[in-house]
Amino acid sequence: MKPAAFCLLGPTASGKSRLALQLAERLPLEIVSVDSGQVYRGMDVGTAKPSAEERRRVPHHLLDLIDPTGSYSAGRFRDDAIAAIEGIRARGRIALLVGGTMLYYRALAHGIAALPAADRALRAEIDEQARSVGWPALHAQLARVDPATARRLAPNDAQRIERALEVYRASGRTISSFHCAPSAPLPFALLSFALVPADRARLHARIAARFDRMLAGGLIEEVQELRHQYALHAGLPSVRCVGYRQVWGYLEGAYDRAALRDKALAATRQLAKRQLTWLRSLPEVETLDADAPALEIGLAARLRATAR
Repeated sequence: MKPAAFCLLGPTASGKSRLALQLAERLPLEIVSVDSGQVYRGMDVGTAKPSAEERRRVPHHLLDLIDPTGSYSAGRFRDDAIAAIEGIRARGRIALLVGGTMLYYRALAHGIAALPAADRALRAEIDEQARSVGWPALHAQLARVDPATARRLAPNDAQRIERALEVYRASGRTISSFHCAPSAPLPFALLSFALVPADRARLHARIAARFDRMLAGGLIEEVQELRHQYALHAGLPSVRCVGYRQVWGYLEGAYDRAALRDKALAATRQLAKRQLTWLRSLPEVETLDADAPALEIGLAARLRATAR
């Protein structure tokens, strides 16, 4: 029987990080981030990156890997996550993957073929079309050639629509066909859970409270410092992260602070909706009630028994 690693998924603001830290008080855990924003250095407040004190208490992996001017792929995540998990197992500890970037999880659990490299000329062409006709029109274009991917994406999900069209134009293949391609089998069994609030209104309230804490904690100032430190522009994946994109628009003078908050909350709710849609498509993932009392006690017992 293969040794086990574990994964805790869920929509944004569902309490994954808090539960992971509670589990670490009961088990010899190390945490592997499954978060496409936390790979960027300096993007701490808006990605809810674990604090220095939390990282001292519990080892975390796959944080602060690249500058905000760089890019990071699902394929690289798969390689990095496997290496991190193997290292954790070699130390006799339990690996717990935690996050909400479902594309990363799917790449790890289901495999992914090597996607075509980024093509700046194609991206510039797609961006020009978007400025002319809008992202919803390009989403409709994507739906004609890759309906499976289009169904997963919101009509204004510029980053993912652009990448899907770029892959199709560069290779003649849909990005979903690459995602379904087999990869080398994992050297461990992966047992996955999803932390899902039963009450959507409660999740939305958590999203609002967390974003307000981010604003109070210096999110706007963080983006100002990143703009000063790096040669950023609105087309970068880092700047397109939810929260950062809306702060960028505010700093560009496109709207006021109240509109910044409204736009960020709407975008975060849409992100949570997409994450929940992804989770429903993953039958191997067991759903847990995020509001269940003493959830960490029962889950810790299961992890302890399975990890033996």
